[in-house]
Amino acid sequence: PPIKGREMQVLTQEEMRRFLIQAKAEGMYELFLLELTTGMRRGELLALLWKDLNVKNRTLSVTKSVCRIDHQLVVSQPKTKNSLRLLTLPESTVQILVEEHEKHPDNPYMFPSPKTGEMLDPASFRAMHDRILEAIGAEHVRFHDMRHTFATLALKNGVDVRTLSEMLGHYSAGFTLSTYV
Repeated sequence: PPIKGREMQVLTQEEMRRFLIQAKAEGMYELFLLELTTGMRRGELLALLWKDLNVKNRTLSVTKSVCRIDHQLVVSQPKTKNSLRLLTLPESTVQILVEEHEKHPDNPYMFPSPKTGEMLDPASFRAMHDRILEAIGAEHVRFHDMRHTFATLALKNGVDVRTLSEMLGHYSAGFTLSTYV
């Protein structure tokens, strides 16, 4: 039988505002802002290096993902070949990322662990996400639902389905359409 997917949850605009304020207080504003402006998967975000950002062209190369396998962080190619993509970022997001880079210019990771300076562990990141939701009094929303929040808002704001499909790294616009419309 077909596997029934989990119910999609999305944050309201007010919840997103409160979420980002709390993320800033936790020192993770840039990471969550990037998620809410790109819809990247968790492993893709955590695997980002500064060399993946082209400031001049305002683009971000999504070429890898990180996950934990047998107690070790493993970096590999993203989920599918369509997940390899080049995202165009808003100027304001690029500027915020540049300011973040100035805080730790010698670290190759875009979002290093505050404790170790190494790649941020997905489990630690999930705990941080949950802690922020709890702090703002929002119902539990999986991190992947932040991706759904981005996609839903993009469609509401007039982004065409084909463009959104490419941004999310989906294999077809039809899949994006059936998921979000």
